[in-house]
Amino acid sequence: MEDIAGPVARLIEEFKKLPGVGPKSAQRMVFALIRRSSEDCAQLAQAIVDLKERMRLCSECNNITDADPCHFCSNPARNHQVVCVVEEPFNVYSIERTREFKGVYHILHGALSPINGVGPEDLKLKNLIGRIQRDRVEEVILATNPNIEGEATAIYLSRLLKPLGLLVTRIALGIPVGSDLEYADEVTLSKALTGRREME
Repeated sequence: MEDIAGPVARLIEEFKKLPGVGPKSAQRMVFALIRRSSEDCAQLAQAIVDLKERMRLCSECNNITDADPCHFCSNPARNHQVVCVVEEPFNVYSIERTREFKGVYHILHGALSPINGVGPEDLKLKNLIGRIQRDRVEEVILATNPNIEGEATAIYLSRLLKPLGLLVTRIALGIPVGSDLEYADEVTLSKALTGRREME
């Protein structure tokens, strides 16, 4: 990028480090910032600094928060006897968009992946066992991703938690709404058939 001014090239390189941002997207973002006022750019920079300085992990669920416990764990209106286990903080917001789940969360910050050297000790599990006993949790919903790592994590957690005498469930997996059966792979169809339920 020798033909681009130094600060522009540097910021493009920084944006490219973000997930899902390629060279073209990075360039568009940088040139959009150039067109914005200095005040707008200062507010963006301050928001990034605040993010790094103020955000931490909730001591109960490991969600990213600026208050401990987070607003899910501290909300008495939520059902603390039902815990939904997810891999990453952004998974919480995907589930919240459904407006169906009224329990609380536990974020693992990863999934088992022996090939990548990620074992049970690398996941945030200790406080899960503690809160299951403290809050008399009745059900743990395993909402890990439907891939090899997510399935391995769900199986491991199921074997770890079932001896505690609580209900351990797995989210149903299957055909996305609006898609055609002819485009579904065998694993997806198999999961859809296994997770079938009676029509209401």
